[in-house]
Amino acid sequence: MFSTVSLRPEPLTGAPIAGAYGFVRRASREALRLLVVGVGSLLIAAGFVLALLPGHLGLPLLVIGLILVLRNSPKARRQFIELQHRHPRMVFPVRRLIRREPEVFPVLWQQALRLERLIVPPTWRRAGQLRRRYLRRRA
Repeated sequence: MFSTVSLRPEPLTGAPIAGAYGFVRRASREALRLLVVGVGSLLIAAGFVLALLPGHLGLPLLVIGLILVLRNSPKARRQFIELQHRHPRMVFPVRRLIRREPEVFPVLWQQALRLERLIVPPTWRRAGQLRRRYLRRRA
């Protein structure tokens, strides 16, 4: 009718194993994070080198590397935010490209217009006129 209740807890037989398992999981997660940051850094370096060479292969590699590094490194994320506060016009296209749904063609068009404004004299600029003539929406 009456049962005995013990206030002393039973010894846990799997506690040291569970602690070791948790340590291994955390260590492997950290090692994987560092590996991803390293691969992202290599992609950024390769993208930068390829962006300087003729061709267009550097930009996608650079963007993929930035995505990997910024998602896995809090320190790099803080530095990127500081850079964004210092130079918002330079970082904004990069931010548009590393979103989940990147706006690739609008960013390329915006950069083409900026490059045209930087290099071509005002009387020779034709990109805006071509867009208005051929790419305007039909009502």
